[in-house]
Amino acid sequence: MYTYKKYLIYLFASLAFSIGIQLLFTAMGLPSYVGLGVALAVFILLPLWIRRSQMSKMRGYGGDSSGGGGGFFGFNSEGGGGGVKYVCLTCNHKFKGATCPRCGSKMKRADF
Repeated sequence: MYTYKKYLIYLFASLAFSIGIQLLFTAMGLPSYVGLGVALAVFILLPLWIRRSQMSKMRGYGGDSSGGGGGFFGFNSEGGGGGVKYVCLTCNHKFKGATCPRCGSKMKRADF
């Protein structure tokens, strides 16, 4: 299980790595803004990459689209439920679209 403690360990490890890169670039004689830019990039991108890889393992973000979890409130936008169906308030007919095909009324409620 991926916990906040583990995330903080990775965060501080990336901070230490970033500072080490900055010191290395300064020791090589490169301008300090180059080392600072690389250090900031590593400090920001490494935790994002770790989070993305962990979320894709849970199939909640990116990863593979065969599992559920993506899209609007966990409903996958492709396949699956087939979208929202409506129930006509006049004749109680279930349909998809703007108007009821049975009576032509536009009064409807969503049926999930």
